Amino acid sequence: MSHVKPGPKPTVADSFNDDEPLSSEAVEVLDAAPAPPAELEGQLSPEEAEEARKAYLLKRFWMSARGFWGHHGDRLAWVCSIGLLVLIGMNVGFQYGINVWNREIFDAIEQRNASNVYFLGALFPPLVLGSVGLVTLQVFIRMMMQRRWRSWLTKALIARWLANGRYYQLNLIGGDHQNPEARMSEDMRIATESPVDFVAGVIAAFLSASTFIVVLWTIGGALSLPIGGVTITIPGFLVAAAVVYAIITSSSIAFIGRNFVKVSEVKNQVEAEFRYSLTRVRENGESIALLGGEEEERSDLDKTFRNVRQQWRLLAHQYMRTTLVSHGSMLVAPVVPVLLCAPKFLDGSMSLGQVMQAASAFTIVQSAFGWLVDNYPRLADWNACARRVASLMMSIDGLQRAEDSETFGRIKRGEAEGGAMLTLNELSVSLGDGTAVVKETQVEIEPGERVLVAGESGSGKSTLVRAIAGLWPWGDGSVNFRADSRLFMLPQRPYIPSGTLRRAVAYPHGADAWDEEQIGTALDKVGLGHLKEKIEDEAPWDHTLSGGEKQRLAFARLLLHDPDIVVLDEATSALDEKSQDAIMETVIRELPKVTIVSVGHRAELEAFHSRKITLERRDGGARLVSDIELSPRKRKRHVLTRLLDPSRK
Repeated sequence: MSHVKPGPKPTVADSFNDDEPLSSEAVEVLDAAPAPPAELEGQLSPEEAEEARKAYLLKRFWMSARGFWGHHGDRLAWVCSIGLLVLIGMNVGFQYGINVWNREIFDAIEQRNASNVYFLGALFPPLVLGSVGLVTLQVFIRMMMQRRWRSWLTKALIARWLANGRYYQLNLIGGDHQNPEARMSEDMRIATESPVDFVAGVIAAFLSASTFIVVLWTIGGALSLPIGGVTITIPGFLVAAAVVYAIITSSSIAFIGRNFVKVSEVKNQVEAEFRYSLTRVRENGESIALLGGEEEERSDLDKTFRNVRQQWRLLAHQYMRTTLVSHGSMLVAPVVPVLLCAPKFLDGSMSLGQVMQAASAFTIVQSAFGWLVDNYPRLADWNACARRVASLMMSIDGLQRAEDSETFGRIKRGEAEGGAMLTLNELSVSLGDGTAVVKETQVEIEPGERVLVAGESGSGKSTLVRAIAGLWPWGDGSVNFRADSRLFMLPQRPYIPSGTLRRAVAYPHGADAWDEEQIGTALDKVGLGHLKEKIEDEAPWDHTLSGGEKQRLAFARLLLHDPDIVVLDEATSALDEKSQDAIMETVIRELPKVTIVSVGHRAELEAFHSRKITLERRDGGARLVSDIELSPRKRKRHVLTRLLDPSRK
């Protein structure tokens, strides 16, 4: 029932702006992910099943992520990709130019050729400026591409997460999707930034290696070594040395860092659990403080943080081992070509400039070959983050398959017949695992009726009203509404968004949906007139308002939205009896035609309802055992097509 205001039409000035809505077609493409292969749950050992699951998670991530370059992807995706490739190639060209300059300047110095030294000195600044400019532009394009990719994929995932109440339903089912906020923020950032860095790094490394291997082959030529009276000639000895050196360093890092992915994945998981624990303490701070539970919370946080420290210790060991190889390689690489070229320089077959050019080229080749050495930790971190994002995607996939499949028990929602405002037809409500909570409820509610749902605690009253509101999807039967009717739900704990009081009252509509006078009038009617002067104030209203004030504010929302049906789930539980009576009288007076379905334990609520239905907990699910009139109404007698026999099990 919230309004979505269309944004302004994109202009040429928006070409580099990634703050634009995602098309519905793009979301549909992301929705089309197939179910995981059957072998994930087949006859595999636990270790094999886990490896298959991890492999599928990466595949699942790419199923959605590659849509960025698809038909419904970002309009600048290919522009950024091609532009980045061109800039990488041009930068390698400048590297080659500086490498040649390096040879010429040292040859000129060796020959004491002052004019060449001055000329080359004047040539160096343009080369540096050109290379710096290209690298700067490359960083801009690369980061813009990362930003747009993250924005596109995050918007798509959030759209799926929010659709059909899935963000709520994920709390009701099992699966690896805990802390979705961390998966859609930090994990998503790493999962979209790192691949761009990796691809750009691999391409740059390949072009650099290809270019400077030719340089090494051309400069170094063959090396002849007299061994035991026999002369052994090694063609392209500098290239051979570079390859052997790279094999040694790469194989060393692969062996030393073989557990890096696993350690990094576990580290990310425990970090997310620690953040979640801290968030729970903050969100429940009042209850913890009133109960004096600080010591217990500190003990639990210490236990969680010990896991974080342990994983960081393991990760530090991995970093130490990889640093041993990478730093050693960095120190040795520049020296190796100088030592290899020394014999040729000493016998006069190689100039000083060629030696320095070879040393520079050798270092660049080693840097290219050693790309894995330098980026293996980031690759491991990306692997872990991509899997966590994909785990959330898979859980949402499961909910969507349940929505689309006829094999899962889902409550249907349709249009009521015969002038009724709301009908429950053979409605059964169950848990995600099939356990029945409410069984075969059949009720018809006419426009303007005020129905109180009663029953002992645990009989399924709140679950029933959540099913009516569409928040609880599992079960059987149907919930039907009159065509074009608008539903509004008031939970026991109202949600208070951040921002101004105006926004809090207008929610879920925009803050400007009503003017200040209308909002002030609504606050007056629910007993919050003392807040009228603060309508435009930004404050932590969720923490500032008391429980009773929050419930009053929710009723102010109700008056402003003027729905056809309102569902009250213990919506007056924080109010005293007198305040509850005043609020209910206000609702009936201001919204005389509204249909009310409410859950409450107080007997005083019966005075404000025209009808009462009672649920009783039974084996196999709660059942409707009575449906009585509380006050006379001039209306067509309601139809109860099946009032279940209390003795029926």
